[in-house]
Amino acid sequence: MAVILPLFGNAISLTVDWLWFKELNLESVFLTTLLTKAKIGALTTIVFIIIAFINIYTAMSLGRRKTPVLYYDIIEIPLVEQYRSMIDSVVLIFTALIGYFLSGWGSAQWENYLKFYNATPFMIKDPLFSSDISFYVFRLPFLRFIYQFGLFTVIFSLIASAVIYVFHKKIWFVRRGIKFSESARIHLMILAALFFVLIACRYKIDTYDLLYSERGIVYGAAYTDIKAELPVLKAMMALSILTAGLLLLNIVTSSYKLTLAGIGLMVAVGLIGGKVYPEFIQRFEVAPNEIVKETPYIKSGIKFTRMAYKIDGVEEKDFPASEKLSIDDIKKNDLTVRNIRLWDEAPLLSTYAQLQEIRTYYTFVDVDNDRYNINGEYRQVMLSPRELSSQNLPSRIWINEHLTYTHGYGLCLGPVNQISKEGLPEFMIKDIPPVSNANIKITRPEIYYGEMGNKYCFVNTKSKEFDYPSGEENVYTTYKGSGGVRIGSFLKKLLFAIRFGELKIILSGDIMPDSRIMYYRNIIDRVSSATPFIKYSSNPYMVVSSDGRLYWIIDGYTTTSDYPYSEPTPGLGNYIRNSVKAVVNAYDGKIDFFISDPDDPLIKTYNKIFPGVFKRLDQMPDDLKSHIRYPQDFFSIQADKYSTFHMTDPQVFYNKEDLWKIPLSTKSGANQVMEPYYTIMKLASEGTEEEFILMIPFTPSKKNNMISWMAARCDAPNYGKLIVYNFPKQKLVYGPQQIESRIDQDAEISKQLTLWNQGGSSVIRGSLLVIPIEQSLIYVQPLYLSASQGGGLPELKRVIVAFGNQIVMEENLENAIGRIFGEGPKKAEILKEIKDEVEGQVISNNELINNAVYHYEKAVKFQREGNWAGYGEELKELEKALKELKGK
Repeated sequence: MAVILPLFGNAISLTVDWLWFKELNLESVFLTTLLTKAKIGALTTIVFIIIAFINIYTAMSLGRRKTPVLYYDIIEIPLVEQYRSMIDSVVLIFTALIGYFLSGWGSAQWENYLKFYNATPFMIKDPLFSSDISFYVFRLPFLRFIYQFGLFTVIFSLIASAVIYVFHKKIWFVRRGIKFSESARIHLMILAALFFVLIACRYKIDTYDLLYSERGIVYGAAYTDIKAELPVLKAMMALSILTAGLLLLNIVTSSYKLTLAGIGLMVAVGLIGGKVYPEFIQRFEVAPNEIVKETPYIKSGIKFTRMAYKIDGVEEKDFPASEKLSIDDIKKNDLTVRNIRLWDEAPLLSTYAQLQEIRTYYTFVDVDNDRYNINGEYRQVMLSPRELSSQNLPSRIWINEHLTYTHGYGLCLGPVNQISKEGLPEFMIKDIPPVSNANIKITRPEIYYGEMGNKYCFVNTKSKEFDYPSGEENVYTTYKGSGGVRIGSFLKKLLFAIRFGELKIILSGDIMPDSRIMYYRNIIDRVSSATPFIKYSSNPYMVVSSDGRLYWIIDGYTTTSDYPYSEPTPGLGNYIRNSVKAVVNAYDGKIDFFISDPDDPLIKTYNKIFPGVFKRLDQMPDDLKSHIRYPQDFFSIQADKYSTFHMTDPQVFYNKEDLWKIPLSTKSGANQVMEPYYTIMKLASEGTEEEFILMIPFTPSKKNNMISWMAARCDAPNYGKLIVYNFPKQKLVYGPQQIESRIDQDAEISKQLTLWNQGGSSVIRGSLLVIPIEQSLIYVQPLYLSASQGGGLPELKRVIVAFGNQIVMEENLENAIGRIFGEGPKKAEILKEIKDEVEGQVISNNELINNAVYHYEKAVKFQREGNWAGYGEELKELEKALKELKGK
């Protein structure tokens, strides 16, 4: 039963998974994976059992032969004759069990096996053995498994055979050692020889593993590895073969002296050559002149790490960081200014939750950055899907969780920098059903597949399926899509009841033959289950298509830990490519996989293994393709590596003369490493059109001033291009921490923050953004005000802008920029001037006051819209109104 029950459970899970893969038209992935696992698992078991049984039966047959007792054991086994046949049976049964459990080890090698036989060349050779990188990535992992399996099989056969010989009195323990019968000696010498042949294979594999050595300045084989370790490994390989030959020689000779001498020599060479000699070389030859000895290996480490993380093609340019930025430059870059993000994810998520969740069972999981052409203008927006959380249902009965409340509904979408008079975000899409004041319309707002999807749900049942709330009433719906697996028959109901451990699935009268069951509803689980050989980003984002449907885009990565000379990243490996863009329909769960890096050998290999699963990127619909973006997690890894490996000169690298770091920034009251952020801007020297980019600044490793910034371009036809803009080395450019320190030291700002942090309120400092404009930099940090206790509604109250030595804090970005660059009245000053001028005047002056306020408000409105001509005209009218008041 201990064996049958797991097999039955696996059969149920496999059948349910087969139906799911069939729903997605991905049967080839399921069958290829399953059949390969079965083949490798079966071969592992069969080969092990055949080899082990041959040796065991040989030992049993030779053991049963009647031979004279040549020696008397000093270790007597009581009743050995009585238990001999039982011991033989126990060994056979134990061997069969080991073979069964080895099938799991073998089947786990399915991916290595398929990559071994479908390898794609990298067309790059390693600098030590001149083998193509594909050998290490695709072939060596499976060869290592074959070696380990062979070694385990030989050791097991050797031990099992020896046990049988002992119980059959063909091995004797005497005062002068161990004595063997002739037949036992020959058999065990052959197995021992095979053992040492496999040990020689291990040393051969160890020579390849030198390419992943951590001994030197960089990851990979260093001077000591090549000049000391490699010769020793070759010597050990030769000694292992020699010892195997000496063991075979013992078949015809009775003396073990040469064999023991060979083993002793291996031990001596292993201890001295493996530990003492390399340490001697490192200490007395390398250390005194390390840079000279290690230079060629440092070059290899730099070169291969840059290639492995795809930072070898980064384009470097100079950026003067000029302090000569004028209002005319601001006007020329109006679209850049109007797309500066003022809303951070955390406060915006909290605000969305309080303003737009509508019901307790809805939740906003994440806020995503994207860009849309809105009413003819290229705009950066933040959007968050409104998902259903079954854990927050008022009544968590089974029918509610799995039949009635099945999907989320719509999303919130708004510009990144617009705020209401109350300091709350402006919405372009909001409410239930979705209301849009832009040219983006949502026609299919239901979200059956998302980041919050529960384990399973049924649609097209007799039970009412909740669609969305409408005042005191609820609106119900019937699912019209093709998502999910059709129930069809009672047997399928039974199957799903067993799989999900729920008897109610069988007993429910609401589930009909035409009902459909949706499972693997969490989109990360969904794409990972469909393509388990791809690693997926934990940050999917939603896109609204041109016809109003909702799709998820998830970035997928091909990775390996077997790229020679490349520095590893913990938890990832030492090679990565963003080779896949997965698109999931939020309504029916359909998945499409698109190859976003066709030059990647790993995705080429997977495409060979699973033909038809992946599509070319140009097959993605244009309305979705316009929303693909460079992934933040991939960019973060590249930026981290580039901060060190931009130094391509070995001498500079060795001395860490130009080591960079990603700066810290204050966020939510704590210092955190800055995260890359998206923005829309014109890239200096890269054209005249604004584009969507991902960027991050760098500072020197032990200083806080800024030294460069890195950008990844997200728009076609330049998608994926990386550019680094370097600042003049002789010029001080403030880094994020320095700007924040200057903000803290500003008397007026500090005083205001102290006042706000009293009386039950708290100030939340948003992310400090570095925004390049023309050849200059401005710094922008939003400030939010929220109640100190939980449940506060964050409001965007102020925006701090810094440029050069100037720092200002105003109610909005427009006023702050206007104040720095000489245009932009402050509301407080205007109202104070109005108040001072009209105090004591007759009531007839109210008309002039209202006129002045009217022109001020229009000026602010035009400034927000970027209508600088209208803005200027309204300022003139405001000035005229104030002069009239003064004349009164």
